[in-house]
Amino acid sequence: MTESASPLVIRFGRLGDMILLQPLLQRLHRRHGLPCHILTRGSWSAPLYAGQADVVQVTQFTQAHRAFVLSPERWRAVRWLRRLPPTPIYVCEPEPRALGKVRALLDLAGIPDAHCRFAVDTPMRDGEHWVDYLLRYGEEAPPAFRDGASVSVSAEAIGNAAPRFEISTADRADLAAWLRSLGIERAPLILLQPANKRTKRLLGFRSADDDDKFWPAAHWGELVRRMRALRPDARVLICGSPAEKVYAERIRAEAGVDGVFAVAESLSLRRLMALAQVAHSMVSVDTGPAHLAAAMGCPLVVLFGRAWPQVWIPRNPHGGPVIALGGPLRGGRVDRIGVDEVAGRWQQLARPPA
Repeated sequence: MTESASPLVIRFGRLGDMILLQPLLQRLHRRHGLPCHILTRGSWSAPLYAGQADVVQVTQFTQAHRAFVLSPERWRAVRWLRRLPPTPIYVCEPEPRALGKVRALLDLAGIPDAHCRFAVDTPMRDGEHWVDYLLRYGEEAPPAFRDGASVSVSAEAIGNAAPRFEISTADRADLAAWLRSLGIERAPLILLQPANKRTKRLLGFRSADDDDKFWPAAHWGELVRRMRALRPDARVLICGSPAEKVYAERIRAEAGVDGVFAVAESLSLRRLMALAQVAHSMVSVDTGPAHLAAAMGCPLVVLFGRAWPQVWIPRNPHGGPVIALGGPLRGGRVDRIGVDEVAGRWQQLARPPA
């Protein structure tokens, strides 16, 4: 990384967590006058923030939390932190074990406490959306950088904040070529995101009882049949990661109709961003790709399990519809949501062609 006084934002989150970070990064860029560095883990943040004006660079760890203590990456991070010039550091990590590792990194690197601001020191308000919470936390700079840097954010600006991302001409060209290869470049596209981070485990798929976001394949299949009946001109794409290919194929087979494509194996993150920007709509469980679809302007229905929708509902920066179903007040399990309800709410996004 280039050494500078750019703000450093640390978050060891999954895809959805990193998407929800974007409004804060924009605020910090404006406050400090330089785009942010991000220190994170996993493989998703670098492609997500590639070409985004509020981020100068992403440094990613590949090691899981448990192995990180013994990893050479830990010591590379310590050496990098020691080389930084005086830098405002915003630690947005709420998970206790990950936060402990972040604090250890900062201590080993000799980072002064006055250079850091921790999100956990800002209490979250009841029912507050995570984006609004991060913006409120970010109103105040670390103690050493407060002179002329603390800019108040209005309640209206916070309440309207939503992640947004740009895609490149190359991303659009890649999507166009991919859709041509499937023979669906001219059809309206309906996206399904049936899996989440808990769906796939090392030795197979989790059981329904072990996943509050599980919606049975038979339900997805019935939903697809209704979508195709209402919009026979459209094509349904079952999305996911390559590890979820078998699950996507199972749903396609369950649907038993034409015009349905299981695309999990060939859907990179940048391709999904471009796809969501042009898609007709999406139905998704509460997971990272739902946040990505909303950020790209795609109308969607999101099925919630134990998570509170008012805190985690995806936000569309263009004001497009995002409908949340389920949540703790509905039993805390996605499989308690019926196909009729999901299909009916999706139809509010999807009127038949004239």
